[in-house]
Amino acid sequence: MQGKLIIFSAPSGAGKTTIVHQLLESFNDIEFSVSACSRAKRANETDGIDYYFITPEEFRKKIDNDEFLEWQEVYENSYYGTLKSEVERIWAMGRNVIFDVDVVGGLNIKKYGKENALAVFVMPPSIEKLEERLKLRSSETPETLKKRLGKVSYEMTFANQFDKIIINDDLKKAVAEAKEMVVKFLTSR
Repeated sequence: MQGKLIIFSAPSGAGKTTIVHQLLESFNDIEFSVSACSRAKRANETDGIDYYFITPEEFRKKIDNDEFLEWQEVYENSYYGTLKSEVERIWAMGRNVIFDVDVVGGLNIKKYGKENALAVFVMPPSIEKLEERLKLRSSETPETLKKRLGKVSYEMTFANQFDKIIINDDLKKAVAEAKEMVVKFLTSR
């Protein structure tokens, strides 16, 4: 059985993860797709829940074996991707898949899913607000913060390629908008 694909993408700190978690609490027929990455695990993260943490070497081996639905090298030796086996696992449970992925990954999944995919771009209210959110996380070094912010303008140029855009200036409103979009998508066709 093949379900639907619900994709949420945004620059880091725009709020896509918070929105996805709210959606998971509201819908029984969607399951979170855990991405794979080659970065170090943060103190508050769990392997297999937040990400599948694998080494850059293992990641490259899986790329060579065509085990990814989508992947990219975000920074040198820093890979992120969606394992095909993860999507198949969720579909086998009779559920639809929801993704919290970067912008390029989101567009690649949209391409794969075609009409069975809904791609939503979460837009930050401003670059300044985004920087403030990233600093509040306390998970960024000054160097990684600078890298992430340098990438934001580039990522925002992809927004018009998504099916829908949500501006996250009010989290409650953004979550309500996302729920409405997902309901319409899941009940269509």
